[in-house]
Amino acid sequence: MSSTTDKIKGVGNEAAGHLKRDVGKAIGSEKLTVEGTAQELKGHAQKAMGEAKSAVKDAANKAAHRINRDL
Repeated sequence: MSSTTDKIKGVGNEAAGHLKRDVGKAIGSEKLTVEGTAQELKGHAQKAMGEAKSAVKDAANKAAHRINRDL
C-alpha cells in the first residue's frame, strides 16, 4: 500500500472504531466496546505506517537529489 492509502485507511478505521466503541458503551456491550477500541488502535497503527513510509520516501528523494546535484 502507498503511504496515502495507509493514512486514509487509518483515518477510516479510527473513525469506525471510535463510533463502534461509543455504541458499545451506550448499549452496554463490552464485546463491541473492545472491538471498537481494537479497530481504533489499528487505525492509529495504519496512520503511523503511512507517516513512516512518507518519511522514508522523502529522505530517499532528498538523498537522490543531493547525489544528482553533486554529479
